[in-house]
Amino acid sequence: MSAIRLLVLGAVRQHGRAHGYQVRNDLEYWGAHEWSNAKPGSIYHALKQMAKQGLLHAHETAPSTAGGPPRTEYEITARGTEEYFALLRSSLTAYDQKPDVLSAALGFLVDLDRAEALELLTERVRGIEEWRATVTEYYTPEEGPGQLGHIGEIMNYWVHSADAGAEWTRGLIERIKGGAYVFAGEGEPFVGVLAEGQENPYATGDDHPGDVR
Repeated sequence: MSAIRLLVLGAVRQHGRAHGYQVRNDLEYWGAHEWSNAKPGSIYHALKQMAKQGLLHAHETAPSTAGGPPRTEYEITARGTEEYFALLRSSLTAYDQKPDVLSAALGFLVDLDRAEALELLTERVRGIEEWRATVTEYYTPEEGPGQLGHIGEIMNYWVHSADAGAEWTRGLIERIKGGAYVFAGEGEPFVGVLAEGQENPYATGDDHPGDVR
């Protein structure tokens, strides 16, 4: 799975309605252009494609204050919301996702209620442990990688990755159990998107809010 789909749906959903520059600005604010494939072209392409698929509704608005033709604002549909939560849940539980997919899911973790977030993360730990067990059927960590020649370093890497992933996830579970963060239904959520016109200190491109996308 690509992180871009989850990132774009989540960003649009947080705004209610957003044009392409706003979505791009938010994802750059999160640093997503550094740790994922959320580059400008990918973002605008994803918006248009998901509008065609019925996951987003495209609104043509009045000309921007910067002048020029009308720009398009996007709003998540009921189908898009279903897709968004399906992607979010699968990204949190799958032990074999790429780091960018997990990072995207963490950015929207609090859109779930606390109990479900804990359940999904617990399932993630279970999946990591099961995966580790399959590796150690052929490789004994205590004996070190040399037992399989240099190929043993592959298994050694997998085991260390599994241990680190499980440890990190357990730590997050404990923080959430301890009351960290505001989850769905608990009150005013943390605002992780930029307001219209708010300067983005991490902006990288030459586009501006008047650009048509």
